[in-house]
Amino acid sequence: MLLYYALGGGLGHLVRARAFLHTLGLEGEATLFTSSRFADDPRVTGGLPLVRVPPSLDGDRAGLRALLERTLAELGATRLVVDAFPSGLLGELAGFVPPPGVALEHVARLLRWERYVADASADLPRFATTWLVEELHDDHRRALESASGEVRSLDLVDPPPPPTEPLEPPYALVVHSGPDEETLELVAFAHELSCAERVSPRLAVVAPSRPEGLPADVAWVDVFPATGLFAGAKRIVAAAGFNLVRQTDPFRDRRVLVPFPRRYDDPFARAARARRATRPG
Repeated sequence: MLLYYALGGGLGHLVRARAFLHTLGLEGEATLFTSSRFADDPRVTGGLPLVRVPPSLDGDRAGLRALLERTLAELGATRLVVDAFPSGLLGELAGFVPPPGVALEHVARLLRWERYVADASADLPRFATTWLVEELHDDHRRALESASGEVRSLDLVDPPPPPTEPLEPPYALVVHSGPDEETLELVAFAHELSCAERVSPRLAVVAPSRPEGLPADVAWVDVFPATGLFAGAKRIVAAAGFNLVRQTDPFRDRRVLVPFPRRYDDPFARAARARRATRPG
């Protein structure tokens, strides 16, 4: 039994969890430990068993650690995979030693490392394996190498998406899970691009709910995953989150990334890397 520790309120942790489990063929033995507001959507969780972190534990390091320890014992877990934050979102896993017979692993994506360890903890658990799913900043990678038995790179593959209802071409996409203010900024940016280039594909927003204040001439579709719409899009405008950058990479010639500030993620560095990779030569 594997427990995937995907703490965080957004969509990205669950998408990455599903991709990790699918890539390694572990979906049949996994349970998700999550505080995400998207955990109620079976399209996101894929029907995997869930352990939900109650809102009462928000900000409670000791409570989160106690819940994790109880869950490991109750499930009889033999593997614990910690997503993104090696010491936990709050530092609740600082110095954590798993119970006997439980292998501790980590899935590492880009972090603003100095900010993270200042807020959480630099006292990392000892991981049997750290899986690198994107290039890290040097200080982050060095810390994980010191805290891991082995460090391995892993190219994630998402589970096959269900059939997607096509949009009428030509269309451009804005893909974002919120907040609404950011989605509307992406919409405005997409409109500016269309005006500058004198093209007018129909603009559609792919989001879990209709953003408040969305212009009447912009369509909204609740499609998950959005990947089935990418091939037909004239343009894809998105923030530079880990999953969207990875999923839109085959369409990088049509992709425009607009990063937004995040507490621990570093979408500005990710977007800059993506731009460099797109340049010819």
